[in-house]
Amino acid sequence: MVSKTTTIKDPKGLHLRAATIFSGEALKFKCSVKIRCGNAMLNAKSVLGVLGTCAKYGDEVELLCSGEDEEAAAEVLIGILQELDIEE
Repeated sequence: MVSKTTTIKDPKGLHLRAATIFSGEALKFKCSVKIRCGNAMLNAKSVLGVLGTCAKYGDEVELLCSGEDEEAAAEVLIGILQELDIEE
């Protein structure tokens, strides 16, 4: 199991568009991917799971990846969360 943390940098938090991008990338990996923010730990391969964390700007988010491609998944997905500060 691999665990990585980051802080949400998007002023809008983990909103629908960001959650869709993130969960879509998570679906590309074979391993189990969970996302935790506060007390909520949910399926990161589900848009509703990602939105269910209610992660806001400045919140710390933890990814837990478990399975055959866990290292690659953790690196890619943390990178996506760190880059989701898109001003639209």
